[in-house]
Amino acid sequence: MQGKNQLYQLKFFEHVEKQTLDALWNVGNVNDYKKSEILIRAKEPMEMIYVQLSGKSMIYNLTHTGKRKIIFIFGRGVLLNEHVQNAHPSSMYCETIEKSRIFVISALQFMKLMKQDFSLTRAVLTAQEWKIWRLGHQLKNTMGSIYMERKLAAKLWKLARDFGIQSPDGIEIDINMTITFLADMLGAPRETTSKTCKNLVDYGLMSMQKRRITIINPQKMANFYKTGKIK
Repeated sequence: MQGKNQLYQLKFFEHVEKQTLDALWNVGNVNDYKKSEILIRAKEPMEMIYVQLSGKSMIYNLTHTGKRKIIFIFGRGVLLNEHVQNAHPSSMYCETIEKSRIFVISALQFMKLMKQDFSLTRAVLTAQEWKIWRLGHQLKNTMGSIYMERKLAAKLWKLARDFGIQSPDGIEIDINMTITFLADMLGAPRETTSKTCKNLVDYGLMSMQKRRITIINPQKMANFYKTGKIK
């Protein structure tokens, strides 16, 4: 591959040896994807490794009724694969949610470099442990004791933290989100999600303009999802 090695700039690779990053760059490719392109499909062999360079992608699975359940939304610098060994098929889907640029390398080449350099192996372990930690928090927030409003508040607060941009009205989440998209995040019916969004707007915690959501006061939103109280 020609051009400046963009892997140097990513947090995922920050502790990986320079010569290993050069080797990765030389055998990989940078691909451009449109919105809604599927990178990884469940039950298919894991032949390629994907690292997000720009844009955003989502990780999701399908319920037994065929409904999509969004698990993660990832931005720049994230390893998108749930695992890197090509001996096992994926159990999840990965799809771009906006125009994206992604570094792609064969799983075999990636595994070969992991064997040669433990710093790359450690980077993968760290990334996957972080995902497991996030899954643990998601499970805690999906217990029956937390109301749907607090579930949505927790997810929106997290998105504002990860993808927020300052606006005159608060922190705008830099993702276009429809009610259907939010319903897929919650694993709830569209009608329930629409009503839940309206309630959060009525509480003065957020605003919705077309497909953009702004968190008016992140501290109040955090307090609401943690305690159920509006202060």
